Formats: sequence, structure tokens, C-alpha cells
Amino acid sequence: MEKTCTEVWKNCLHIIKDNIPTQSFKTWFEPISALKLDGNVLTIQVPSLFFYEWLEEHYVGLLRKTVKKQLGDEGRLEYNIVVDKSSNSGSPYTTNMPSNGNGAEAKVQSMPIPVSINKDIKNPFIIPGLKKLNVDPQLNTNYTFENYIEGDCNRLARSAGYAVAAKPGGTSFNPLMIYGGVGLGKTHLAQAIGNEIKRNMPDKLVIYVSCEKFCQQFVDSLKNNTINDFVNFYQAMDVIIMDDVHNFAGKEKTQDIFFHIFNHLHQSGKQVILTSDKAPKDLAGLEERLLSRFKWGLSADLQIPDLETRIAILKKKMYADGIELPGEVIEYVAHNIDNNVRELEGAMVSLLAQSTLNKKDIDLALAKQMLKNFIKNTSKEISMEYIQKLVCEYFEVPVDMVKSQTRKREIVQARQISMYLSKSHTKSSLKTIGAFFGGRDHSTVIYACQTVEDLIETDKKFKAYVNDIQKKLKMS
Repeated sequence: MEKTCTEVWKNCLHIIKDNIPTQSFKTWFEPISALKLDGNVLTIQVPSLFFYEWLEEHYVGLLRKTVKKQLGDEGRLEYNIVVDKSSNSGSPYTTNMPSNGNGAEAKVQSMPIPVSINKDIKNPFIIPGLKKLNVDPQLNTNYTFENYIEGDCNRLARSAGYAVAAKPGGTSFNPLMIYGGVGLGKTHLAQAIGNEIKRNMPDKLVIYVSCEKFCQQFVDSLKNNTINDFVNFYQAMDVIIMDDVHNFAGKEKTQDIFFHIFNHLHQSGKQVILTSDKAPKDLAGLEERLLSRFKWGLSADLQIPDLETRIAILKKKMYADGIELPGEVIEYVAHNIDNNVRELEGAMVSLLAQSTLNKKDIDLALAKQMLKNFIKNTSKEISMEYIQKLVCEYFEVPVDMVKSQTRKREIVQARQISMYLSKSHTKSSLKTIGAFFGGRDHSTVIYACQTVEDLIETDKKFKAYVNDIQKKLKMS
């Protein structure tokens, strides 16, 4: 019985899911659908040119191996790319494209969208003299790419932001939707794009506006009978950065106005950048036609930064402020404050203020004392003994065996996870950790940590083990 394209792609996804982070899988593979299977050629549909380029740059090796595993050594992959969804024809333009795994150059030609214009109506979008006005972009000049620390938590959004800044309105991710929780850097990144555009293209009309302010301006324009001026102003912009679009919820008339502004900008090749606390599919209270337009380009999420990124953020802030702090203090703050960047920077400001007022040098003891309002359960220190005990209980192995020289697989696994968690959850040095786990040297600890990290990336079951133990540590 021959397999269908859906079955083949489903099998491919099963393998891919076990070999990449969950969030990467959701972002890059869940939106893909299988179209057809012609012999040994599988055709999949991706939502944009940007998707195609990203897959070919970052996952071409994995895709090639996976497809060949399902279809044999002659197996090939072709892409069907949605070029434009804004046509009223009812079906998106698409183009077939072979996998770039062989290094062949690939191009996509986008068909023009027919626009009907009533010549008897005066074009309301032409505003004499507007281009000569000095429109204040309302940007915070401190928000730049240079002081926006990159990590796994924001790499996609930051890369897309760079592309938009280099060619506003000329990329396949228009609009660019940046979404994530409070304090993760949405506003910073969105304004960094605007500042970069103004720096390289000073003649571009860029405006940053919060959704709340836009709504208030709309209400004022209704009261003052200046709705045409309001609409014309925003339609004349080259780049609109709209912050917190989730606040459109329930405001039907404002949504309707923004819908028409959005359409004009998009059809005119202008750039729209949006931020939200949720992905477009999870936004409630917004009209479906507006949500569908939010999904046209790229939706990139910002996640909670990992420990290394949090340390880098603190060091960058220290450098900018011209101050120095002991490494153990930086690590303590970064390790214990893991909610968001705003809270992380707030803790650092509070620590510096307390140090200045009390005229004390900042050390670890002062940091623990002063940051009680930011850090929960500071009195409960997680020890290597406790980590070892928890791991051994989880895997049901004797505690004393972890420190022994045995090479039994289950013992080695428990030992390596214990070392990995000790490095992540304690302030102990590599040498101290190695000595605790049976007198081993620091290189053994480094190898153990790298092994655990590699297995987390490639072994779904192993990753679940580590996540379970970390949850137990947080609840302790």
C-alpha cells in the first residue's frame, strides 16, 4: 500500500520534532502542510518566502536526511511558497521551488495585485507638504540593536527585525508581529527597528504609537471632526510601529479605521510592525479580518531569557552605566530573577541605589539582603547534596553510587544530570562540583554538562526527565 503525502510528511515531522527544540518546531514546522507526493518528490507548502529561506539556511541538513529516510536516497523535497495573500481572488499565489540542498539558486516571482481606482474621486492620500514636515517618530533613542542582547529567546525576532530595518516594506514579513509576555523586550526591539531605519534612511516617515494612544487619537478626531486628517496622517507614513495591539479588543470602530490604514500601507509597500502579548491566533476581541492581516507576515515570539542571556544583559547594563560588580553577584541576580528583563534590570537598579545610600560595597551578602523584594525564598539555598538526593530518588538509584567509579549507564546518567543541575542551580565552581561528585576534575563536569545539553536537544524523553527534576527543585 503506497503512502500518501500526508503520511510521509507526518513521519518526517515525528523525526524532526525529536531533534529540535519544541518552540522551534512550533514556529517553523507546524505551519507547513503537505501538498502532494509524486514518486520520490514530496511537495510541502510554506506560508512565506521568509519561511523557505529560514528552513534552507537552518534546517536543510535535517530535512534532507529525514526525507531520504522516508523516500529513499533519491527522495527530494519541493516547496510551494505562498507569495501573496492579499489578493481578492480567493486563492494565494504560489510557486514551486526545489530544495536548495544542492546549492542551486532559487528565485520567487511575485505577481502584481490588481488595484481598482475610481479616477473621478480625488486621491485623499496625497497631502501637499507632508513630506516636508518634520514628523517626530516618537522613538526612544536608547532602544537600539546594539544594546539589545541576542539569545535563543529572541534570535528569530531580532533577525527578522534586522531584515525589516534594512529593507522596510520590501521583505516577505510585513507585517512583523512581535509577541511575548510582559518585560521581555517587545517595545525595545520594535523601536530599535524604527531607530535603525531613521539612522540609515532619514527621509523615511517613521511613527511609533501605542495602541492606547492611537485609540485616544481616534476618539479625539471624532469629537473634533478631523477624522480625515487622522487617517491621512497615518496613511502617509512609511513605517508604522504599533505597540500592544491586543488593546484593540472590543474597540470595533477603532479596529475598522486601523484595518483601512493597514490595507493602504500594505498595498503601498509600506512597513507595519506590531507588538502584542499573545500570538495572533490567541488574541480575543479582534475582528477576524484584522487578525487575518496580522498573520500575513511573520509572527515572532520573545521568550524568557536563559541564564547566559540574563548574565549578558546585566553585564551590558553595567558597562553602559560605567559600574563594576563581582561576578558572583551578577550570577546570583541572574540566577534568581528569571521572570523578565524589566524585573532583572529593576533589581540591578535597586541594588545600586541601596549600595549608594548605605555607602557599602556590593557583595553577595548585600545582594541577598537587598533583593528580598525581587527574589522569592532567598533563605532556601539549593545545595549539591539536595540536588544529588533528588536526582537519585527520581531515578531510584543509591546516593553513594553516584560518587563511585562505576560506569553503569543509569548511574552515569544520574551523575551527569546532578552535575548539570549543580552548575545551573548553585554558585559552586566547576572544581567544587567535581570534587563533590567523587573527586572528579573540572573537565569531567564540563563534559557532563555538555552531554546533558546535547541530550536535551536530541532526546525528547531525556529532556522530560530533566524538566521534571527542575520543576521539583523550584517547588522545594
